[in-house]
Amino acid sequence: MRIVVAEDDALLREGLVLLLRGEGLDVVDAVGDPDALLEAVERHRPDVAIVDVRMPPTHTDEGIRAAVAARAAHPGLAVLVLSAYVEQSFATELLAGGAHRTGYLLKERVGRVGDFLEALRRVAGGGTAIDPEVVAQLFARQRAADRLSDLTAREREVLAVMAEGMGNGAIASRLFITENAVHKHIRNIFSKLGLQAGDDSDRRVVAVLRHLEATGERS
Repeated sequence: MRIVVAEDDALLREGLVLLLRGEGLDVVDAVGDPDALLEAVERHRPDVAIVDVRMPPTHTDEGIRAAVAARAAHPGLAVLVLSAYVEQSFATELLAGGAHRTGYLLKERVGRVGDFLEALRRVAGGGTAIDPEVVAQLFARQRAADRLSDLTAREREVLAVMAEGMGNGAIASRLFITENAVHKHIRNIFSKLGLQAGDDSDRRVVAVLRHLEATGERS
């Protein structure tokens, strides 16, 4: 796995590099601004870019914009975005490019090394990794009138675990229910949200997140 790290905080950037290399991963470059990220992706053609949302010069959305541009130029690039806060519009912009090979984690997740590395490998392998806290806060931002209010408490639990990139078996194990029950809940979730359920769990997760973010923007 060849990795480019883009993080303007030098201490965190070096910490990420040491962590990843300590796990035997190949960090081919570590940069501190969005232009350098685009140059590094073009030069090294990495498998994954780990990108901070807020980067120079304005420290708003430069990281996300650079990640979107990098993937537009190199569609096979996996992107794992790190953010200090849940930014609804940033998640929408990132996920607009497609479900596969996409992750959005809060920076505090990096400290949980096992979770962070699992998410990184999932994204590099073509999957999706959405921080559970992102999902929880998106839920909290919805008005009672949204269609999410139609979901039962158990359906919300299933949806939150789905958003972590887990399949039906893992959801069943996490929630101590049967796979048949998980399948039924997922079918009900998509029916209530007006979304078409497909065979690809990552696509379903992103479709749900897009819906949550779209309804949140209208709030």
